[in-house]
Formats: sequence, C-alpha cells, structure tokens
Amino acid sequence: MMKYMKTPDYNLLDLVVTASEMAEIDRLAIENIGIPGDVLMENAGGKVAEVIVNHANILPDAHVVILCGKGNNGGDGYVVARYLLDKGAQVTAISTNVCADLKGSAALNCEILHKLGVSMLRLDVREHVSLLQQAQLVVDALLGTGVTGPLRTDLAAIVEAVNSCGAPVVAIDLPTGMETDTGQVPGACIRADWTVTMGYLKRGLLFSPAREHAGQIFVADIGFPKKVARESGVRCYRINENYIRSVLPQRGRDSFKNRCGQVLVLAGSVGMTGAAVLASHATLRAGAGLAVLGIPESLNPIVEAKLTEVMTLPLPETEEQSLSFKAAAVLSEKLQWADVLAVGPGLTVHEDSIRLVKWLLQTCDKPMVLDADALNCLQGAGDSIRKSKADLVLTPHPGELSRLTGISTKEIVSDPVETVKKVAADLGVILVLKGAPTVVGSPDGYTFINATGNPGMATAGMGDVLTGVLAGLVAQGMSVLDGAIAAVYLHGLAGDLAAEEVGQAGLLAGNVADFLPLALKQFEKQNDNEIRFI
Repeated sequence: MMKYMKTPDYNLLDLVVTASEMAEIDRLAIENIGIPGDVLMENAGGKVAEVIVNHANILPDAHVVILCGKGNNGGDGYVVARYLLDKGAQVTAISTNVCADLKGSAALNCEILHKLGVSMLRLDVREHVSLLQQAQLVVDALLGTGVTGPLRTDLAAIVEAVNSCGAPVVAIDLPTGMETDTGQVPGACIRADWTVTMGYLKRGLLFSPAREHAGQIFVADIGFPKKVARESGVRCYRINENYIRSVLPQRGRDSFKNRCGQVLVLAGSVGMTGAAVLASHATLRAGAGLAVLGIPESLNPIVEAKLTEVMTLPLPETEEQSLSFKAAAVLSEKLQWADVLAVGPGLTVHEDSIRLVKWLLQTCDKPMVLDADALNCLQGAGDSIRKSKADLVLTPHPGELSRLTGISTKEIVSDPVETVKKVAADLGVILVLKGAPTVVGSPDGYTFINATGNPGMATAGMGDVLTGVLAGLVAQGMSVLDGAIAAVYLHGLAGDLAAEEVGQAGLLAGNVADFLPLALKQFEKQNDNEIRFI
C-alpha cells in the first residue's frame, strides 16, 4: 500500500455504476433482501412522474406520449402513464410489445394500464410521427441499461421522430441510444431535456457525447438499501462537495508557513517559463506555505520578474536552456527540505531531463506529482515508475498517457474509467487522467469522476495549474489520493467561479489560479470561538 494513501470515506461520495453492476444491485435487492420488483418499479415510476410534475411545466390535461420497450424500462413507463393519468393528462402509450409478450412487473403494469382504458398502441413509426408532433411531452421508456451498438432500424426511426417533434422529452434511466458504461453514442440517440436515472448514477451519463443527450439529470432513490450497494463491489464514485469538505485541511490559530507545507517545483525551459510560473504560483494559491521553483539558471531573471511570493532556485542548465543533470547535485539537499515535489511543466524531453526525472524516481522518497514532460521523459519506462520509492501522482492528458503506456488515444478516450483503473493498478500510482470529466484512479481499483469544470478550461496552462494545486494540497498533509481527488474538484470549481466572472471564452489558466482562494473559501469552517464582551 502506498505510504501516503489512506482509504477514503466512500459513504460521502456518489456511487457510479455500470450496466452489470446495476443489474447485480437489482438482483441482490430482490433475491437477497426480499424487496419485490413490483415495489421498485412502482417507486421508479413515481419518481419520474414527480420530476414531470415539478419540472416539465406542462398543463394538467397535456397530451403525453410514453414510448415503452419490452423490459423493466418499459414497465417504469407504464407506471408513469398511470400517475400522469391520475393527474389529468391525456396519455397515449406506444409499446414495442403487447402485454402478453411481457414478463414480471412490466407485464403487471401493462395490464393495469390496459384495464384503466389508456390508449395503448403498437409501435409503428409511419403511423406515430403525427402523434408525436401533437404531443406536449414525450417520455422515453424504450431501452434501459445494457444496450450496446447502434439501434435497430425501427427504434432508430422513432428516436429521430422524437428528436424532431419539438416536444420536451423525459428519459427514464438513460436516453435510448446511449451506451451505459462508456457514454458513447454509436447511432441515433434521444435528446432528452431531463433524465431520471434509477438508484445510482450510470457511468455513461457523465461522459460525452452522452452527457449532451441527457439534459438535466435526476438520480432517483427507489429503495435500494445502502447495504446492497456496499456488497455489490462497485468501486467507482463521483466526487462531490461533501467529500471535499471532509478532507480539506483547516488552518489552526498557531499555523505558520513551514507547517502549511513546502513544495519544490522543477519546471521550465526556454520558451516554457509560463508553465513553471503557473504551476509554482498555484501551489501557494492552493494553501501551501512555501514554494521554491527550480529553474534553468539563465531563465531565473524572467521568472523572478513574474513571481513575487514564490522563491526561485537557479539550477545548472544545458546549452538548450533546459535543466541539466548536473542539477541533481544541488537538488540532493533540497529534497530533504521539501514535503512534496511537482515535476514536469515545460521541462522538455532533453536527454538530461530524462536522466534527471529517472534519478528523482530512484532517489526521492517524498510524494511527487509528475506532469507533462516528466511523463514524456518516462515513455516506455514503466519499471522505473513501479520501483520508485516515492508515492507518485501522474497527471496526463490522453496523449501523454498514450505515449507513457502505449495504449492508443482512441482506446483511452473511448473508455477512460477502465483505462485509468488498469494503468493505476499496473504502475502502482495515483493516476489523474485529465479530460471532460477528469478521472482519478488508485492502485486498488477505485476510480473517482470529477463533477466540476467547464469548456472554457480547454486552454493552455490549465494542467500546469492543476499540478500546482495538487502539490500544494499534498504539502499540507493530505494523502496523495485525497489530494488528487480534492485538486481536480477545486481546480474545476475555481474554473467555474472564474467563468461566472469573466465568461468561458477567453478564460485563462491564470484566472483559474487566482480564483482558487474563492473556491477554498467555500469549505472554510467558521470560527465560533471569538472572544466576546457582554
């Protein structure tokens, strides 16, 4: 186990499941605990109806078309139809199958709806396009989890008809056409205004392109006991505010700079001083007490002019004005001073840089955040990473991870969670795969999906700021895992706060660094122990 990694309190995080994991939770609840499937379906349909009543803004007598598939998703749709019927809506259910073809709870609710006299039609695209165009709301209950690949022709046609009808759409569990586990959309896919997903977040809903098809997402508690989720073996979570609040360090009255953490940043080369400046500045913005930037000596005047609070350490350099391996002699002593190292932004992949990074892995036993060129210097050097004395946090984007591991960028992007899980376990590191959203993985198979950030952050220097934030948090005593989880959340939150102020277009990495204190302020505990005179 990593020296600086502790086990998170998973109860504070939002569970994220795959199709097979959700099926197992469903099975355990019904077979082991004894909760009837009829009860779960009734709860699910009731939750969807609740969202419609509270958010869809339709008249009580609105014409609602509910598209129902063969499985439990369709059964949920029948329950929704019954609830809306009681509210006064004019409901039409269009089904892929007749009631006699259905099984279990879906068959039961289909029969109930039939006995209530609801108009129930068999799916026929040519006949139902005009019906959809007259609808004031469409409920997508066609397909649930477990669907992969493009839709069959008739379903694809009805999906296209729904997307072009102009009515608002509520999707049950997932928009029909998206893949549950990856968020890929291999063909036609419902574009929902609201998605009500049952029990737990489905992994695919958090990733593009599916995220753009889901609209506003509601996670409906339909009665799965927490015990069932714990026993199901799920190891993927969405990072949330509650967890961040529980792990962030709080400063005591007797705090001073040395106690708040000391960060050594090794970064920069000619033309890349900005990366070094952003990373080192962000360490202090994240709350570290002291930061020293090791920089090629000829570039020191440049960074001295840019940085006020960060100290600099001019180091021997190559003819190309990048760090020389001769810097190792100077760094040997400085490594003892530092609580954590941040290595890589703007470093270059010069031969000396490669030797220096590998030397650090062999020599340093302090936590290290490796980013950008530090990762590029380790291309094909998995054994050096595995044998390192330090707790390592690697923060690649997909291209850097591809160069490091040999896994294609296409494979990484198509299933980032599984990629992160595999690589973190193989290398024995905390892995932070930057993206939309960013995914954090630990060596024991747990993954954490970030919930903050915005498209304005797709610009140069954002990764350098993240490196600094992460190092700054670990310097304050956080475990490398908690530090990584908190860093990606706070980095994204600072980006969101900055975007509220200046907009997404033209948002700069420096803006994000400057908004970090405001992001952290949201988690500061109020001091109730002030002296009062009465």
